[in-house]
Amino acid sequence: MSFRAASSLRSICRLQPPCLRASPGHPSVRGMSPPLKGVKILDLTRVLAAPTATMLLADLGADVIKVEEVERGDDTRSWHPPCAALIPEAPEEAAHLPPESAYFLSVNRGKRSITVNFKEPEGLEIMHKLVKGADVLVENFVAGKLAKVGLGWEDCKKINPRLIYASVTGYGQTGPYAEQAGYDVIIEAEAGLMHITGEPDRPPSKVGVAVTDIACGLYAHGAIMAALLSRQQTGEGVWIDCNLFDSQIAGLFNIASNYLIAGQEAGRFGTAHPSIVPYQVFPCKDGFLMIGAANNRQFGILATQILELPHLAIDPKFAAPSDRVAHREELIGIIERRLREEPQDVWVRKFRGKGVPFGPINNIRQTFEHPQAVARGATIDVNHPRAGKIKMVAPAVHYNGSRMPVTRPPPWLSQHTNEVLHEIGYNDDQINMLKKRRVI
Repeated sequence: MSFRAASSLRSICRLQPPCLRASPGHPSVRGMSPPLKGVKILDLTRVLAAPTATMLLADLGADVIKVEEVERGDDTRSWHPPCAALIPEAPEEAAHLPPESAYFLSVNRGKRSITVNFKEPEGLEIMHKLVKGADVLVENFVAGKLAKVGLGWEDCKKINPRLIYASVTGYGQTGPYAEQAGYDVIIEAEAGLMHITGEPDRPPSKVGVAVTDIACGLYAHGAIMAALLSRQQTGEGVWIDCNLFDSQIAGLFNIASNYLIAGQEAGRFGTAHPSIVPYQVFPCKDGFLMIGAANNRQFGILATQILELPHLAIDPKFAAPSDRVAHREELIGIIERRLREEPQDVWVRKFRGKGVPFGPINNIRQTFEHPQAVARGATIDVNHPRAGKIKMVAPAVHYNGSRMPVTRPPPWLSQHTNEVLHEIGYNDDQINMLKKRRVI
């Protein structure tokens, strides 16, 4: 470890409250202070990928100011139904707005919302004042678009040399596709994911949730955290170029390596695995089970103790993993016929505790009723000013045994415009004039 790295780690440790430092003598310490408390993030993002990144930063204590279009706001605000029902006590100043869409609520907790038309000179002036006081700016406009209105990386760096500027786009800042908009499902198609998703005898399929968007948001979140550490060492800002296309290619992992190392083209296997049998979804009498017997020991247990077909364990056609792959259709047919004889709950009991990976195919209700989801507190109740108490998915990570608390509900459109403008020096008369002119 270099002297600089060691010094940086020591300074990070000094920033932690003493009660939260790791200590073998204090195993009862729970939770962690929000590490991004005091970090101000200017969020010029919409839809899913980049808002995922800024929501995760808000979870860690950052003050995230979401800058939205004046009339409509984030596109996902209009993506309803479903939406949260409004309560009678909802603020009168938000009465003209539509209900809060479930989609928007899912990816905007912990943020403040302001509306600014930064194509107008007064709006651009507001944005420049916000940039001056920000630690991070996150945007997901098409490459080069913000530079045309005076909010590109070079513009903002002149105002705030310490600014971390994260651009989240479809294809990145360079290359022949740089100025094209990016959409999850299109990138799934272009960057290989759709080609390997679906049944072998059916057309390519998209994944059931926008995984490319989400993966890109996770990459952006990690990159911003890295840039904050870099700035601590250098005192300089960073321009982050994160995009859906690169993120999806990186996410091909072993499939990409198979091609790059061995020239092996991939195909669609449905829920099955090209190199492991049995490793797929099977129908039973009244539902489905995912089963993965990845080695000889697991296959032997599956055959003898669970399926009660001991002859499979000694049949030379199924003796080794490569043999089971070679006789895939025959073996899958035998297992499927056996599983169809009993309902799902019977098989779950037979599998449990045997050491063979398995899982029932749960719908969304069953997922949230899963005993592990209940035990881990997978959902939280959040009080929303327009919708009352709403249920949300909890942050995924625990720190010293506790999740980060959600301190703000997702905002209604322009909920914090006055508040934020007061913070940067505007008075009520100025704010009212800007509202009349539809600048905010």
